[in-house]
Amino acid sequence: MWLNEVKGAFMRSALAVLVLTVPAGTALAQADNCRDCHMAIEDEDGPAHKSVRDIHIQKGLGCVECHGGDVSLEDMDEVRAAAGYRGVPTHRQVPQFCARCHSDAAYMRGHNPALPTDQLDKYRTSVHGIRLFEHRDAKVANCISCHSVHEIGDAKMPHSSTHPANLAQMCGKCHSDADYMAEYGIPTTQVEDYTGSVHGIALLERGDLGAPACNDCHGNHGAAPPGVSSLSAVCGNCHAVESDYFDGSPHKAPFEELGFPMCETCHSNHAIVRPLDEMVGTSEPAVCLQCHTADDGTVAFATADTISRALGQLVAAHGGADSLLSEAIEKGMMTTDEEFRLKEVRQALIQARTLVHSFDADSVLPRVELGLEKADIVKTNAAALIDEYYFRRKGLGFATLFITVLVIALYIKVRRVDRRLRS
Repeated sequence: MWLNEVKGAFMRSALAVLVLTVPAGTALAQADNCRDCHMAIEDEDGPAHKSVRDIHIQKGLGCVECHGGDVSLEDMDEVRAAAGYRGVPTHRQVPQFCARCHSDAAYMRGHNPALPTDQLDKYRTSVHGIRLFEHRDAKVANCISCHSVHEIGDAKMPHSSTHPANLAQMCGKCHSDADYMAEYGIPTTQVEDYTGSVHGIALLERGDLGAPACNDCHGNHGAAPPGVSSLSAVCGNCHAVESDYFDGSPHKAPFEELGFPMCETCHSNHAIVRPLDEMVGTSEPAVCLQCHTADDGTVAFATADTISRALGQLVAAHGGADSLLSEAIEKGMMTTDEEFRLKEVRQALIQARTLVHSFDADSVLPRVELGLEKADIVKTNAAALIDEYYFRRKGLGFATLFITVLVIALYIKVRRVDRRLRS
């Protein structure tokens, strides 16, 4: 009898250990009638099928975490009557629906402490949030408009709607739809412009995830169009040196007085193209001509002409030095020092182009002169190396000819000696 009691105690202990060690997610998966039912009645594009890619499901959260109810129940009426059932939120309810967890710092610490918990507060300050809460605009974007619903992904995942490579298309769902955006009176060419811009090409064609997407300029949850005063901060996040030069330039104060945006005035916004030297100067397509003329009473026209000519000289000098050095390299000459010096010429050109944003010829010219000086050294030394190559070839030719003649003469001499010995 005591043996049976021991066996019973052992079985009860084993069962208790088993219950305690089985993951909660396993028990949930076994009794998740929500997903089982929806998987059966939906097609492959239905929410339940999409949810396998959802970050919440992958982290062990189920239907009830968002919608409430009881996953063990099979009857839908009973599910709706269950405590905490929330069902599907309205368009206006979605932000608070998501914020139940995402604005709860204590709750988020148990799931992803790195995620900020101020998204709802930021959203309320955004153009989207203001229109939703203050104007009850049912068309404006809320959380699920950008993040999707049942296949929400980490922004690092390629399938996620908020992955950098997908952001332009995601924003374009609304902002490229002329009919949908008609009542707001804003352009709908932003995505098209961005796609052909230097930023869009870098991100979408070259796969450079460091290139700016929509949210890098407009923000995420606090999204708003950059104003005149904030453009310097937006562009300056990446182009800090250019921003600093502009802040000290003679354009800073007039731009502020006239309400001109700092970078956008010359570079535009979504359709930003790769800057060309021709953008500075006194003839088309120079952007200086948008505001300045030869008789406008300022030194701007002369300054633009001086800078343009200086940049042209340095570009030509760099090209000439590069051409000569390339020839010397092809001929197998030792060119290590000149290759490094040519890189210094290239660096001087980059710095001069950056200094254009100071709109001060006295700042640009010293850098150009340094580049021209180094370019002349490269050209002189490269030309000397090419001359040395041809000198060596000539020397080698003469030496080869001399040796050939010597060998022939020696051969003839040997033949003569051989004949005498035979006779």
